[in-house]
Amino acid sequence: MTIVRIKICGITRVEDALAAAAAGADAIGLVFYAKSPRAVSIEQARAIIAALPPFVTTVGLFVNASRGELNEILAALPLDMLQFHGDETPADCEGYRRPYLKALRVKAGDDIRAQVARYPGAAGILLDTFVAGVPGGTGESFDWSLVPDKLPCPVILAGGLNSANVRAAITRVRPYAVDVSGGVEISKGIKDAGKIQAFIRACKELSM
Repeated sequence: MTIVRIKICGITRVEDALAAAAAGADAIGLVFYAKSPRAVSIEQARAIIAALPPFVTTVGLFVNASRGELNEILAALPLDMLQFHGDETPADCEGYRRPYLKALRVKAGDDIRAQVARYPGAAGILLDTFVAGVPGGTGESFDWSLVPDKLPCPVILAGGLNSANVRAAITRVRPYAVDVSGGVEISKGIKDAGKIQAFIRACKELSM
């Protein structure tokens, strides 16, 4: 099986970022959305990024942020990639000189292939669980059988993943990467090193 990349999202503390990197995470996510319990300030994010070892990708998560707000954050922080988790159009996601991921919230009846086709410039599409009024981070999974085969871009699977179900998720969807937040936490925004290790070990054992 192809190696599945792993992103640990909602990092708020340096020690959690270091635990993710030490366990073998490929990327960490930093949330710049004030309504999220996992939101970080520019100062927090700067300290986390500075502490990371080489070759760990830093992803900034935004929800309907203004271009001014985004440019201010990008001027202050060396983020590697952007993740748009709101109602952003393709034009809203482009023009930042960074690769981007577009999150889609999946529910029965969606034409996922058509939604993906709207974002031809995306480096990947993140598929998360639809919960009305919540842009993400719900900790709930969706019906993985809704994901079409052979989408034309890398798929990042999110939504309610943890060490107990990630093997089944990978086997069913065959994603390029998986994204976890609540499934490796003690409380919202506070990660557990043991849960991170167990999650990454489950992914890597399946990839062997």
